[in-house]
Amino acid sequence: MSRSELLFFGLTSEYRISVFKQIHEIVFHGNGGYDWNTIYNMPIWLRNFTYQQLVEHYEKQNNTNSQGKTVVEQNRETLQQSGFTSNNKNVDNQVQIPTYVTNASKGKKS
Repeated sequence: MSRSELLFFGLTSEYRISVFKQIHEIVFHGNGGYDWNTIYNMPIWLRNFTYQQLVEHYEKQNNTNSQGKTVVEQNRETLQQSGFTSNNKNVDNQVQIPTYVTNASKGKKS
């Protein structure tokens, strides 16, 4: 046993690391709602609950985003089928000028 670990009812270094990682995750992903000192001094049951709520929130958000990608991909395919690719370029890689620029009256000053 190393001297750095406490011999009587002490916390192992692995547990300390896991606690500090949990605190970091809550502070970092809490979008400014929590500061380190508050989370560190929070009761363990409440800190665990808060952490679990953040995990569930971000999992739900990731699921929503992954479902949304299919809609974006479908829209991209529709645009490509109609002759357009990203950045307002057609299949021949020529930039398409928006109609509001070509339809604007030129030379008139207000």
